[in-house]
Amino acid sequence: MNNPPPSLGEIGLTHYLFLGAILFVCGAVCMASKRNAIGVLMGVELVLNGAKHQLRRLRGLQPAFDIEGQVFALFVIVLAAAEAAVALAIVLNFYNNHMTVDVDTAEELKG
Repeated sequence: MNNPPPSLGEIGLTHYLFLGAILFVCGAVCMASKRNAIGVLMGVELVLNGAKHQLRRLRGLQPAFDIEGQVFALFVIVLAAAEAAVALAIVLNFYNNHMTVDVDTAEELKG
């Protein structure tokens, strides 16, 4: 029937969801507050990992969601790796041209 609340030593679903939400919020704050391109990219990674953590933990709640959560987590990992590679190339090229990685100086890139 009803599951008893977890004991003091158990980690329940609520703990995982709270951790994913904290990761997501930290990433969003990092993206909004950093002026450095590397800091913004770190915020994007935190947001992606928070979302991945949420969906990976939800597997097992419904039998139909098992494989979808795992596939989504795999796509997020692949997307994060590709984003990191492309973003690092852009940041290095920008640094070679402007000798800074300040995001505000990237305004001149707008076409």
